[in-house]
Amino acid sequence: MMTAIRAAPPRTWLRHVVAGLAACCSVGLAGVDATAQGVVKSKHGDWEVRCEKPPAASKEQCALVQSVVAEDKPNVNLVVVVLKTGDSKSLLRVIAPLGVLLPNGLGLKIDQTDVGRAGFVKCRPTGCIAEVVMEDKLIEQMKSGKTATFIIYETPEEGVGLPVSLSGFKEGYAHLP
Repeated sequence: MMTAIRAAPPRTWLRHVVAGLAACCSVGLAGVDATAQGVVKSKHGDWEVRCEKPPAASKEQCALVQSVVAEDKPNVNLVVVVLKTGDSKSLLRVIAPLGVLLPNGLGLKIDQTDVGRAGFVKCRPTGCIAEVVMEDKLIEQMKSGKTATFIIYETPEEGVGLPVSLSGFKEGYAHLP
């Protein structure tokens, strides 16, 4: 099990961000384009800081986002979203394609170090979502690492690793409000 993270409560505004990002992901786009919800405020390496002001919110809310597609399986993609909450917690949300084997969860390695697995919390027509509260250890691993490999399973024996560059993560994370 992933010891560095725990299940997180849903956030309304993030549902909107994720829905927009997942919609982009579901139509096969390798990156998050301008039709995704939120405006790109800055780019840091391979990460984007996207922001939006939800209805009834007093201020703009932002997330650090990266989208990847498996090189050998163009129909397998992920959207990775990191944000800071109003109560000073950090959330990691990963949207995986439909068809993943849910009981196996989402695996994570950072620079070949096994971090563990997180369960999927729900599936929507655009993909299945794993969400966790990030502990300080995981944040530091992502800040100092080179690659985070998220592993999804299509069968109990077949895991597909999708590498996500951590280039720019540290700088992008520092820019989150």
